[in-house]
Amino acid sequence: MTRSAMPYPLVIFDLDGTLADSLPWFRRNVNDVADRFGFRRIADDDVESLRHAGSREILRRLEVPLWKLPRIARHIRRMKAAHLDGIPLFPGTAAMLQRLSGTGITLALVSSDNETNARRQLGEAAALFSHFDCGASLFGKSAKFRRVVKRAGLTPAQAISIGDEVRDIEAARAAGIACGAVMWGYAAPNALRALGPEMVFERMEDIAVRLVAADRRAD
Repeated sequence: MTRSAMPYPLVIFDLDGTLADSLPWFRRNVNDVADRFGFRRIADDDVESLRHAGSREILRRLEVPLWKLPRIARHIRRMKAAHLDGIPLFPGTAAMLQRLSGTGITLALVSSDNETNARRQLGEAAALFSHFDCGASLFGKSAKFRRVVKRAGLTPAQAISIGDEVRDIEAARAAGIACGAVMWGYAAPNALRALGPEMVFERMEDIAVRLVAADRRAD
């Protein structure tokens, strides 16, 4: 099979909630961040409704001023760096990435975390990624997707992003690339399904199975 024959020769992954099981850590720490930066704390009975909301709605409901976002993001990155040993990858992540890379698919990572944290969290699997576009961006994830596609020398039609939030799907659509949604991350599964992603993954191993099968059909 040639690289150009693959329907998605480039797979762009999100990190938190997609490859890394960071939601429990976030829940334990988010109210300390809320107290520090003066936005509304998250009660236990808020969690499920927030999982159905998009990014703008979440910020509105938590009363987070936009001008504070860069400071909040920097603080969370520093906190996370100190606790990476307690934020594991989801079971099966390394094997899934290895299988995709072994077929000739190019892997990329797009994350609001910094690249140092991302590489530490991925461990040995970081070597499987050809492209990283990490850190805060004034233009959001869609700009990062466009940059990664350009660096890979491909067209948007040859790339798929895989994430766990509504904003991941919205950013993929804005960048003109396909989107896949995992059902184990931050957003509620039905909120993601309602947006009609090209692929839905119920289990980690489904990612490699579905994408490799799609490649074989394209051969």
